[in-house]
Amino acid sequence: MQSIETYDFKGKRAIIRVDFNVPLNDKLEVTDDTRIRAAIPTIKKVLEKGGSVILMSHLGRPKKGPEDKFSLKHIIPAIEKRLGVKVDFAGDCQGQEAADKAAALKPGQVLLLENLRFYAEEEGKPRGLAEDATDDEKAAAKKAVKASQKEFVKRLASYADCYINDAFGTAHRAHASTALIAEYFPSDKMFGYVMEGELKAIDKVLKDPARPFTAILGGSKVSTKISVIENLLKLVNNLILGGGMTYTFKAALGGKVGDSICEPDQFQTAKDILAKAKELGVNIYLAEDAVAADAFSADANTQIVPANAIPDGWEGLDIGPNAEAEFAKVIAESKTILWNGPVGVFEIDKFAKGSKAIAEAIVKATKNGAFSLIGGGDSVACINKFGMADQVSYVSTGGGALLEYMEGIELPGVAAIRK
Repeated sequence: MQSIETYDFKGKRAIIRVDFNVPLNDKLEVTDDTRIRAAIPTIKKVLEKGGSVILMSHLGRPKKGPEDKFSLKHIIPAIEKRLGVKVDFAGDCQGQEAADKAAALKPGQVLLLENLRFYAEEEGKPRGLAEDATDDEKAAAKKAVKASQKEFVKRLASYADCYINDAFGTAHRAHASTALIAEYFPSDKMFGYVMEGELKAIDKVLKDPARPFTAILGGSKVSTKISVIENLLKLVNNLILGGGMTYTFKAALGGKVGDSICEPDQFQTAKDILAKAKELGVNIYLAEDAVAADAFSADANTQIVPANAIPDGWEGLDIGPNAEAEFAKVIAESKTILWNGPVGVFEIDKFAKGSKAIAEAIVKATKNGAFSLIGGGDSVACINKFGMADQVSYVSTGGGALLEYMEGIELPGVAAIRK
């Protein structure tokens, strides 16, 4: 494994796996270039050190091969705007055009390959199988795509002299471009700045946290966060549970939660989590009160009620003022803070107050010396909505990759570089 800081890129072609899976509007224009901006330092480093760059990425989820709306050609203006360099394009990541353009690259030049997902080989999953395909047919199709995947990876690797993975958001997937291609560059592979930054920040939280360490975990369902909660219980001093999960815990303890989202089949799991926390000496915090609404709507009537005594016909959609104050106090006393998931339906302003209070408490704690990591799609969107992303220590773009890393799972895209 090499370091992007010290590697000699002079005269070399670097193939970089970036995460340019950005949102487009009806005119196929980029509406949020956060991921493009994040990758610019890595690209510039290669160019400034005398190298050339080949960019590869996904865009959307094409299921049947090439589709114009999923073509990466649409994002070229956004890349050029941020990079300040002309970006050439190869309309087929496996075609002769891509090979020829890659071979002709001169120092300082950039080539963007077409969407890798236009090929089933990128993910290694067969496409086009009939719904009534037999197990034998499925097995044969999988074997065939795995065989052709080897040539797919070999072709991509042939374009370059070194490989950089700078797409943490896809590091949990064992795709051709994130895991398999690294094998072709045993002495010339490395992380880009996005990957380095993500791993450094997450490891600081999960492997060497200053204490007290508080995690705030939101989300609608307990069932989707069991592994994360179980792993965090081994690491944290305080665990604040918010969002829809609150009501499964409250109901499991005998409370009434009205029409709030609730998973009765997870009651025993909730009780087991509380028991495990007590055994480990971890403080678990659940909202004492809630903002209940008579409809899931911006026009709903609301009332503040105990979170374990929500009337029938009403549902909890945010934490109440008492919970805001209690959670803020816990956060203020923390030295390491991890926030994954809002504590209410922040997309609707009427139910965003609790999540904003959490964000404000984290910002204040950060100013007082705490290290704060915000991660997971919804919590990132949440802190961006409140305009506070630049006031915390680190905002992770990881999403699913961050969650799996938090669960203690080895990420294929990370392991491929480190081994």
